Amino acid sequence: MAVILRDGKFLAIERAPSVPRPGYWTPPSGSIEPGETQAQAVAREVAEEVGLAVAPIAKVWECPTDDGHYTLHWWTARPRSSELRLDPAEVSAARWVTPAEFLALERTFEGDREFVANVLPELMD
Repeated sequence: MAVILRDGKFLAIERAPSVPRPGYWTPPSGSIEPGETQAQAVAREVAEEVGLAVAPIAKVWECPTDDGHYTLHWWTARPRSSELRLDPAEVSAARWVTPAEFLALERTFEGDREFVANVLPELMD
């Protein structure tokens, strides 16, 4: 999971109709490719999904997916570019949100809500 921080907000995406769990709002995420580090995967996935170049900072949390099949590794990242170019095959919409704005969105994952409510505020201080 890429927690891209900018001006007291973070980037949330709405999952496209063609991916599992469409319509859910979440930070950008994806899988690690063979031979890739977690930090490299963060940078690649963000570039692929939303077209941003980012500098991964640190792993700050982990949790299981809601179905328990995978472990999500949460990384903070700083944007190195500003223009969003969404991949419509993966992302329907994107917006910069405060934690409160994210928690008010419909269709979010429980693990994401736990992170935004309990971990993210400490990272944004």
